[in-house]
Amino acid sequence: MQLVKTRLVSADVPRLARFYSRVTGLAAVGSDEYTELRTRAGTLAICSLHALEVCGGRSVVVPLPHSGAVSFQVADVDAEWRRVQPFVPEMLMEPTTQPWGNRSMMFRDPDGNLITFFTPPHPK
Repeated sequence: MQLVKTRLVSADVPRLARFYSRVTGLAAVGSDEYTELRTRAGTLAICSLHALEVCGGRSVVVPLPHSGAVSFQVADVDAEWRRVQPFVPEMLMEPTTQPWGNRSMMFRDPDGNLITFFTPPHPK
């Protein structure tokens, strides 16, 4: 089994897509209802509640605010910290070396979802 896609639901897909495009440096491809940013490991999709309902019918539950969390492995957490600070709405943790060796930082996207950037002690 391989996880290939993570989806965030947003009331403002274009705004969140622009933010993630800026954070990741990846092009956001799609529409105002559904867009994707494709990485080597998988896809981050951002969709509207309407788009989610079209796919899921009555099984869809409205997401709670601040309910998503996304992690990205990066080459240099400290460099990324300096790069994203000017446009990130809420920084939560500056670059810190964790007890297990990862160097990581945390911040929130414009919808309040948690984002972690981390570099393992021996990046691949």
